[in-house]
Amino acid sequence: MGFLDRLFNKTTEGEIKMTKLNIGIILGSTRQGRVSPQVGEWVKGIADKRGDANYEIVDIADFNLPFLGEGTGTEPGLAAWNEKLASLDGFVFIVQEYNHSITGALKNALDSARDAWYNKAAGFVSYGSTGGARAVEHLRGILGELLVADVRVHPTLSLFTDFENGSVFKPAELHLDNVKAMLDQVNAWSGALKNLR
Repeated sequence: MGFLDRLFNKTTEGEIKMTKLNIGIILGSTRQGRVSPQVGEWVKGIADKRGDANYEIVDIADFNLPFLGEGTGTEPGLAAWNEKLASLDGFVFIVQEYNHSITGALKNALDSARDAWYNKAAGFVSYGSTGGARAVEHLRGILGELLVADVRVHPTLSLFTDFENGSVFKPAELHLDNVKAMLDQVNAWSGALKNLR
């Protein structure tokens, strides 16, 4: 079955019906007082207006993942995490920069799955003192090992200009076009990569 056959489902009447992609917006922080839920909801609000895919917030804090190498490997959260990832066609990572890299919680979540990541696409919305750019550079290398294709457009948010008192998210209008362009690329690549799965 080719890419177009997978992308389009034929109904019994022979008409073609588009199958929407499932894109997860992954919150990359689990700490108390985090602002990633605000950023994730903002991205989801922009994405939902497009109507081109099914978007959902995926909060790694909900899965209670054990640290890699700890636990028995049979914790319910691990199975649920892998099932959730397997149900998705692509990802938008909400990335916070900690000491020039990603959070330990996000790295652990990435390492807690393998095959469920393969041949999918990812985009990023990051924030930090330098817009989270250094964290995303690290994340791109990790995702390459997991066979996740990362897109080029990368909206970066400043802790100084896009957050009030470092806790209330108030994005500048200029970020809207970048988020839309990033979502264009995530959807195009996610659809194309379905052919490999």
